[in-house]
Amino acid sequence: MTALPKTIAYTSFALLAFAGNSVICRLALGENTIDAASFTVIRLLSGIITLTLILIISNKNAKATSKGSWSASFMLFLYAVTFSFAYITLDTGTGALILFGSVQITMILISLITGNRLHYSEWTGLLLAFSGFAYLLKPSLTTPSATGFFLMSVAGIAWGLYTLKGRSSKNPLGDTAYNFLRTTPFVVILLVASLPYISLSQEGVILAVLSGAIASGIGYAVWYVALGGLTVSKAAVVQLLVPVIATIGGVIFSHEVISLRLMLSSVMVLGGIAIVVLGNYYYGQLALRKK
Repeated sequence: MTALPKTIAYTSFALLAFAGNSVICRLALGENTIDAASFTVIRLLSGIITLTLILIISNKNAKATSKGSWSASFMLFLYAVTFSFAYITLDTGTGALILFGSVQITMILISLITGNRLHYSEWTGLLLAFSGFAYLLKPSLTTPSATGFFLMSVAGIAWGLYTLKGRSSKNPLGDTAYNFLRTTPFVVILLVASLPYISLSQEGVILAVLSGAIASGIGYAVWYVALGGLTVSKAAVVQLLVPVIATIGGVIFSHEVISLRLMLSSVMVLGGIAIVVLGNYYYGQLALRKK
């Protein structure tokens, strides 16, 4: 398989895994089959076991060239725990919109902080995206919970930082495996703190394992591989598909209803971010031609 088909295949799998995490988490927590802390603990431990086994099998005669970082591991844990607690009160599509909107806005703001300038069209897109979030939070019967919005926004910021760290990965599988492994101390702290509130069921445990082993562990490793064949702009744009896929998944598996508010907010947030990303690419290409 040549480079382009590989990138397309890896990216498609990763996006389905991202959306799958939202659907699985909402199924588990929305139906009260498991508590949020236990879901997070089982999810991360399943990811650790799965990735460690894959790493052992694939690197029997090779030494890992890189082993992730503690900062990336903390961002991974912060994302996972806030993601779980946010989905107690958020619908699948709303949660995915807040998550990946926050991811992209985080990446855009970091780009600004590091010295990149935005053109007028890009500022317009950013304003449109923020307006979409403001509309989503405008008080009404379909307004998402403020706590859920805050927690999912934190999850998005953490995932955005984790994604940026992944762009420099030379060993995607090894970095992902060691990033998961380094979350162990945080997982132990969470487990001890949540012992009095543990609520488990067979269905909840199975869903947490599926989320950790496949949608998270394998999905994130594949995403790190896909990032090697994607520019920053392409990586940003393709992630805008995740809320759409997750919303469809929520309708199919959780029988959720797509509200007009969610549809309009999605158009504003995702459309605004697309304007920023595509505008950045356009002006970047224009600058190159002038040189």
